Amino acid sequence: MSSKATKVTCRCTLHRPVVAGRKVAWTFLVLPAKASAKLPSRSMVSVEGTLNGASFRATLEPDGKGSHWLKVERKLREAAGAEPGDVVALELAPVAKEPEPKVPADLRKALAASAAAKATWADITPLARRDWIHWITSGKRAETRVKRIATACDMLAKGKRRACCFDRSGMYSKSLSCPEAAMD
Repeated sequence: MSSKATKVTCRCTLHRPVVAGRKVAWTFLVLPAKASAKLPSRSMVSVEGTLNGASFRATLEPDGKGSHWLKVERKLREAAGAEPGDVVALELAPVAKEPEPKVPADLRKALAASAAAKATWADITPLARRDWIHWITSGKRAETRVKRIATACDMLAKGKRRACCFDRSGMYSKSLSCPEAAMD
C-alpha cells in the first residue's frame, strides 16, 4: 500500500446485491462512516489494500449517504476466504497515482473526430475523465448517451475541463449509490 496516504482499517459485512431475476457472483461491502471519513473525498476514490489479507486494487464508489462501498468480485472474495454475510477485515489506502479510466468506444470515436475536444481530454486529470465518463454513461436511455457525448465533445472543444453540475458524492442525485443488499 501507498506509504504516504492515510491507511484505513475496519471490519465490514459482505452483502450480495439484489439483482432482479438472476444470481450474481459478486458481493459488496459498505465502509463504516468513520473509516470512509478518513478518505480524501466523498466521491470515487481509487485504493489498494487487503480484504482478509488478499490484496486488491479497486475504486470505491460513493454510497450516496456520505460513505463509500466496494464491489467485491468473486475472485477476490474467494481469495479472502469469505462468503456473503461474513464480517471481513479491510485495510486500504488511496493510490498514489489515479489510474486511467476505461474510455467507452463511442466516446473514444467522438473524441477522435474533434481535435480540440481530444486536446482538452488529453490535458485533464484521470479523475476529471472518469467524471465525464460517468456523466455520459449514467443516462438511462441510448438517446441520452448520444446527446451527452455530443455535449461533452462540444464543451471539451471549448476548453471546459469538468462535467457541469456533477454530484461526485451521490448525495444529491441518484446516479451514484450503493446496491441494495439481498436478504439471504
